[in-house]
Amino acid sequence: MNSLTAALSSADQVLTVGVEEEFLIVDPETGAVAPVADAVRRRIGAPLADRVHPELMRFQIETNSLVHTDLERLRHDLAELRTATAAAAEYAGVRLAASGTALLGNTGPPSLTPSPRYQRMQRQYDGILRGQGVCGCHVHVGVPDRREAVQVSNHLRPWLPVLQALMSNSPIADGTDTGHASWRIVQWTRWPSAGPPPFFSSPEHYDALVDALYATGAIMDRGMVYWYIRPSHHLPTLEFRGADACATVDEAVALAGLVRALCTVALADVRRGLPAPAVDQTLLNVAYWRAAHDGLEGSGYDLLSGRRRPAWKLVGGLLQRARPALELSGDLPFVTDVLNRLRSGGSGAARQRAAYRRRHCLRDVARLLVEQTRPLPEPAAPVRASAR
Repeated sequence: MNSLTAALSSADQVLTVGVEEEFLIVDPETGAVAPVADAVRRRIGAPLADRVHPELMRFQIETNSLVHTDLERLRHDLAELRTATAAAAEYAGVRLAASGTALLGNTGPPSLTPSPRYQRMQRQYDGILRGQGVCGCHVHVGVPDRREAVQVSNHLRPWLPVLQALMSNSPIADGTDTGHASWRIVQWTRWPSAGPPPFFSSPEHYDALVDALYATGAIMDRGMVYWYIRPSHHLPTLEFRGADACATVDEAVALAGLVRALCTVALADVRRGLPAPAVDQTLLNVAYWRAAHDGLEGSGYDLLSGRRRPAWKLVGGLLQRARPALELSGDLPFVTDVLNRLRSGGSGAARQRAAYRRRHCLRDVARLLVEQTRPLPEPAAPVRASAR
């Protein structure tokens, strides 16, 4: 048993995990966004109604999982939320779609959800809101000690672009192929507080940077810290928020499993006193753009070797890094199965493009998104419960 495996085996408990999924509400005929989130939410019964929330735009909706320690229960939870929300959308005459961007765009006046906070954002940031309403998948991993949380964030920085490539799912916006696997990232980086996180020397350094963002007007509050991984401002978690909305439940669960495993390995390294890799911020930004441009079907920049490599080689490196934690939790078979399906069937972005290229018809893409979003009755591959 090597020192990492020994450190993982001696850990007190499996890290908790929870997932927030953002969805578009679309017209079933055209795929255009439909600003009727309130009508959809009214049709969701208890007890799930308390876990379905409005988002920035009235054509978006967000679901929140419970806190879990094994992926099987997380998958059941997310499938139940998607099924209920999709059914409510159909009752309201619209559909639920998991995509990072709206197919026909959102370039008119912002269709903001009525909220004092959102109205203040509109006054303060104005044109940045045009074209927003992008959707992501956020993974919360339980790391309650803030000093450890910022150190884990440092250790995860080299792997953030690879996670983005894996779940890129927004190639089409404003009625055309953008040439990017994740156009959402391009739109999202218009916010002055968005992007890969800097290296934090301490929780105090983190707080000082956030205070500076506030002092300059780059953010209104801590909820607007849009770094792709951050200590949550209201939960005892480290929140990964860099991925597009995942096309399927299984992809969302696999993302959660990988993020938790990377956090688990990083936390073991932190507790062993190992330093985080030295990653230049400019190169990290470039690697993230490369991942958003190429997704899984091209190449990426390996921040650890300084070379451009095929995206799937980088995924292999990420899996090798996460493997010890995945093996101990029993999640490796499920995560590997989902990765194999992505390799054979293409990423969410590749599947959208394939649907579009058949007839250059956005309705075909919209139909694909709706079909993928609603889960199958049973998982395509069993998820093993935690072995610890």
